[in-house]
Amino acid sequence: MKGRIHSLDTFGTVDGPGIRFVLFMQGCALQCAFCHNPDTWETATGRVAEVASVLDEIEPFLPYYRSSNGGLTVTGGEPTLQAPFVAALFREAKKRWNLHTALDSSGFCEPEHAGELMDVTDLVLLDLKHIRSDKHQALTSQPNERILRFARWLSDRGQPVWIRHVLIPGITDDAADLLELGRFIGSLGNVHKVEVLPYHRMGVYKWEQLGKAYPLEHVPTPSDRELERAKRLIEQGREQA
Repeated sequence: MKGRIHSLDTFGTVDGPGIRFVLFMQGCALQCAFCHNPDTWETATGRVAEVASVLDEIEPFLPYYRSSNGGLTVTGGEPTLQAPFVAALFREAKKRWNLHTALDSSGFCEPEHAGELMDVTDLVLLDLKHIRSDKHQALTSQPNERILRFARWLSDRGQPVWIRHVLIPGITDDAADLLELGRFIGSLGNVHKVEVLPYHRMGVYKWEQLGKAYPLEHVPTPSDRELERAKRLIEQGREQA
């Protein structure tokens, strides 16, 4: 089983519980205006790797993952585009080491393509970028109906999920939208955590390297006060669900 890999991080601390081996897959169907890895979009680039070779890269760091209750996170790009490879990797990591597995996904995936993968996934980090489909399309190039359908399917399965929402001033911070996002999250029965993440500009240099104009050039990062406001509104919406 082979997959296309963009990069990896052996000491990830923000991609699930504990210290984690984070594998970035190549390819994504979305083109988010705030993407900090636009070099992952193309499906035909990156290096080709076998499951066994990835496991070999994980093994030296197992003591850190075990002692911190961490594990293996696969992200992207969009990892569900290579669901069979990720499923094989997760299955073998569990078989060898009983390692905790997490999938960081946009949810832009039809459920029938993800059943085998979810069977060996302990946690889904689900990025809900915008609750309104028209605004979602303007921000990511795709509408969000498939993503919301995937989220409901995960809930029906009882698949543990952390919801992530990136707060972008003037784009994803409208009060009515945040309340609606909260109501949607509140309708799901499998959400263990909601994270509101501040928009940042750390990937702008990659757009420049690729010769792409950065769409959010004049958008500032949100303040702590703006983040707290967003969290309150989402929580208020969850209570209304």
